[in-house]
Amino acid sequence: MSTPTTTDAPKPAAPPRPRRPRPQLMTVTPAAVERAKALIEGRGKPTAGIRIGVRTKGCSGLSYTLEFADKQEPMDEVVETQGIKLLIDPKASLFLIGTEMDYEEEKLKQGFVFKNPNEKGRCGCGESFHV
Repeated sequence: MSTPTTTDAPKPAAPPRPRRPRPQLMTVTPAAVERAKALIEGRGKPTAGIRIGVRTKGCSGLSYTLEFADKQEPMDEVVETQGIKLLIDPKASLFLIGTEMDYEEEKLKQGFVFKNPNEKGRCGCGESFHV
């Protein structure tokens, strides 16, 4: 009766899997860039950029926030495009991946509009969203 032989040689390690490219956090349309530049120039004092975040608000859960940023915070995600700097609040990053920021002017309303592929729904007035 013979015993099967085993080899103690280690198996070759599998090559590391290539990392998937990280999706772009946000894109900005030319209209939004133009309006953001005008707002920054009209502020009258230096700014580090425009801070974008989300907060709990409205009937659907979350709403977008925009404000001038006097300084860049250490954990901010930075999106620099066409001469403007957007500082993304780290708590908002997961909600904003893949979002397009636009600026629209209509007869009775104007403002920044966010086209977010992560949104699962919006409230009737359009003030808030949920993911």
